[in-house]
Amino acid sequence: MLNNDILRSLRYSLDIGDGEVAAIAQLAGQALTAPEVADLLRRDDEAGYRECPDEILTRFLDGLIIHRRGRDESRPLPPLELPLNNNLILKKLRVAFELRDNDLLAVLDAAGLIMTKGELNALFRAPGHDNYRPCGDQILRNFLKGLTARLRG
Repeated sequence: MLNNDILRSLRYSLDIGDGEVAAIAQLAGQALTAPEVADLLRRDDEAGYRECPDEILTRFLDGLIIHRRGRDESRPLPPLELPLNNNLILKKLRVAFELRDNDLLAVLDAAGLIMTKGELNALFRAPGHDNYRPCGDQILRNFLKGLTARLRG
């Protein structure tokens, strides 16, 4: 999935404006303005479209964790984990929304994607682990769709 599509989907799920997207990214040290966010949220065929780099999406996801769970003042901001992949995005969203295995399975089920706990846990393993499984675009897309249904009702 394109980073712009993920950012657009999360903005819709959270029902927030461009200014709040910028404020959430700023919590993790990413300097963004509302007009810059508007450019990132445009469709690729619209004038003013700007591709969302991994750094901006990563900082937005880190800021979302801080926004939803609070900042731990005893720890510095997390280092950038690049390159960003679907597994890492799923992991950060899991932390931000405090989702357990059953919650994740329910979110995916709401989007029409049935997974077992073992298949789900394989997405959160380290890349060198024997049971590691890369998260495909379809899984992430369905997760975002189910998350939207959960948050917006």
